[in-house]
Order: sequence, then C-alpha cells, then structure tokens
Amino acid sequence: MSRREVGIAYLCILPWLIGFVVFTAYPLIISGYYSFTHYPILGGPTWAGLDNYRDLLEDELFWKSLRVTAVYSAFAVPGSVVIGYAIAMLLNQRVRWLRVWRTAYFLPSLVPAIAGAFLWSWIFNGQYGLVNGVLRQFGVEGPQWFASEEWVLPAFVIMTLWGAGGGMILYLAALQQVPSTLYDAAEIDGANAWHRLIHISIPMTSPVILFQFVTGLIASFQIFTAGYIVTNGGPNNASLFYVLYLYRNGWQDFQMGYASALAWVLVLIMMVLTLVTLLVARRAVYYEYGGR
Repeated sequence: MSRREVGIAYLCILPWLIGFVVFTAYPLIISGYYSFTHYPILGGPTWAGLDNYRDLLEDELFWKSLRVTAVYSAFAVPGSVVIGYAIAMLLNQRVRWLRVWRTAYFLPSLVPAIAGAFLWSWIFNGQYGLVNGVLRQFGVEGPQWFASEEWVLPAFVIMTLWGAGGGMILYLAALQQVPSTLYDAAEIDGANAWHRLIHISIPMTSPVILFQFVTGLIASFQIFTAGYIVTNGGPNNASLFYVLYLYRNGWQDFQMGYASALAWVLVLIMMVLTLVTLLVARRAVYYEYGGR
C-alpha cells in the first residue's frame, strides 16, 4: 500500500477517531481522574485519593442500589432471553399471517423508553390502572405495584419483558440458519419436538443466545429511564437502581467525584460479570467454525 493510499485511509477514519477521542476516550480518562477527587462541579476538583472508594463501602444506598439492580437483572435478563426465544420458535413455524405476528411482537421494542414508562405507569396504577381493573372484574384487589415496596421490582421486570420481542429478530434469524437436514435426520431417528429443541435448535443458536444474554446483562445494570420517570427510586428506595443513584450523586448532589467512582465500580462489575459469563458459557456454546 502506497503512502497516498495510507493517507486516504487515515483521512477516511479521521471522523471516527475524533468522535472516539472526544466522546469516549477523554470522558473515560477524565472520569477516572475525577473518581479520585472531591469535585462539586461549581469548584475545581481537589485530590482525595481513595476516599470516594472507601466511602462507597460504608454507603448503605450504594449497597441497596446494587442489590436492587442485581435482583432486577436476575429475573429480567433470563426472562427476556427465554420469552424472546420462545416467540422466535413460534414465529419460525408456518402459520397464517406470519408477517403480521412478527410485526406485532416486534412493535413494543420500537416504543420510545419514555413513552413506554408512561404507558406502564398507567397500566400498573393501583387506583385506575388496566391490570387492577381487570383483576377487580374477578373479585381480586391487585397490589399497588409501583407504589409498593414488595411489588415495584416485579412490576419493572414485567415492564422489561414486554419488550422481549426485540431480541426475537436475532433468534429468528439464527433459527432459520439451522440446516433442515438436521431436523429431518432427527425425525427419522424418532426425536420428538422437545428433543429437537434441546439437541439441535438451542445448540445451533447458542452463540446468539450468549450474545443476547451478555448484552441484556449489561443493559439491565444500566437501567435508568424507567426508574427515573416512573418511581424516581421509590417507594423508600425500593427501586433505586444503580445508575439512578449515580445520577443523583452527580447531577442532583453535585458530587461528581463520588459519581465517577460509582461509574468505575459499575465498569468493573460489568467486566467481571461478562468475563464470568463467557468463561462459564465457553464449553456450552457451539461455533460452526472452530468447534466449542
């Protein structure tokens, strides 16, 4: 490759490089520095060493926000994977109005997060919401959902599962790549639908399942919009998600150094969880080229 071609190549990627440095690399580096300072925004940052990280260990709201987010993720992520995969399996069959069904299941994922939050705040409203209204028709008085410490997290999990059809597209694409000869051979050997699912469909689509699980896990720890709009962390911090607590410290209490420390702890948590997930799934995921 000539110098001129190299120059043109660098010129082509220059906009991306500028965007990466300005919007990704610089914020990462500067937030890492701020995490070791006391920085009230209105004044300059002052070096604090490990004070912010030591304060985290004694901060009850830090542990509570971490626990709330972990519980939410433990149900929302596997639930989204299972429901999304089940929908894809159903829509991979030859049924009437297939395109209509696929569009209908995918539509919820197109609803903006803010609009979805307002919609579900009405559906789960304890006084005039749709869910409790239906339950009353059967003589059952429903819970207060978002206003209840016990039910607020299940309500958020159900709200998240509503958009599980978004992942359905990837599962469906993966299922349609599975060679039909495998199913034909299994049927000749007497395998029923359950055996074909366990021994053919899931192994052959396992890379997509792993991808959806990891990205869903990362997204679940970053949940913010729904918690901020619907409950703002209440009642009694029962829905205080981690990023919401980070936001409070950074943009409401103006403790930017402490918020930066929270952000870096989240980065470390996500790195560890992702690494553990990949290591655990290494022997269970099938790759067509290169084996497991």
